[in-house]
Amino acid sequence: MPFPPELALATKNPGKIREILRICSDWPVKWHLARSLAHGEGVLVLWPEVEETGETYLDNALLKARAVAQALPVLAVADDSGIEVDALGGAPGPQSARFAGETATDQENLRLLIQRVRAVPERERTARYRCVAACAWPDGRTVWAEGTCEGGLIMEPRGTGGFGYDPIFVPEGDDRTMAELSPEGKDAISHRGKAFRALRELLAASAPA
Repeated sequence: MPFPPELALATKNPGKIREILRICSDWPVKWHLARSLAHGEGVLVLWPEVEETGETYLDNALLKARAVAQALPVLAVADDSGIEVDALGGAPGPQSARFAGETATDQENLRLLIQRVRAVPERERTARYRCVAACAWPDGRTVWAEGTCEGGLIMEPRGTGGFGYDPIFVPEGDDRTMAELSPEGKDAISHRGKAFRALRELLAASAPA
C-alpha cells in the first residue's frame, strides 16, 4: 500500500501538534491541521469537538481519529498518552490531562501529581509514559501502535522544554528530566516518538485490517 498522500492531525493541543510534526517531519504527506478545511464544492468543514470519554488510550485515540476522518473526510491520525505512576496503581493514566479536573492546566496537573507522590520514597517513584497513536480511514478502518518510556519522578520541576509532566519525569538511563532534553533528544526516546515511528511502519507496510 502506498503511503497516504494526506493526513489530518486530529488534535488541537499546540504542544502535541508541534511535537508530532517534528517526530513525523520525514513523513511524505501533506498535513492538515486543526482549522476549517475547504473541500468538495467549497464547503467548509469545522474540526469536530471530541470528548475523550474512552477508558483506554486506544479508545480515546480512535475517538479523535475517527471523528476527524469522517468529518473532513481524509485519513486522520491521533494519539492519546499519559503518565502511569506505579505507587498510584498506574494513575493518572488515560486521565493524565484531566488529573486535577476537566479544565485543569498542565501546571495544576503537575502540582497535584507532586502532592500525591511526595511521601513516596524516591526509589519507589517509578513511572512510565505511554502513548497510543492511531490512524483512521473515512470508511472506519484503523491501525494503531503503542510506545512507552520508562523512568521515575522527582519532586522539584526542572527544565523549560516539553509540556505536561515533563519537568518531573526523568527517563531511565538519564539524569535529566524530559523538559531538560533537546527536542530531538526527547523524540528519540519518548513514548510518542516510539508510537509514531511504529505507526509509520504500519502505514507504509500494509493496508489496515
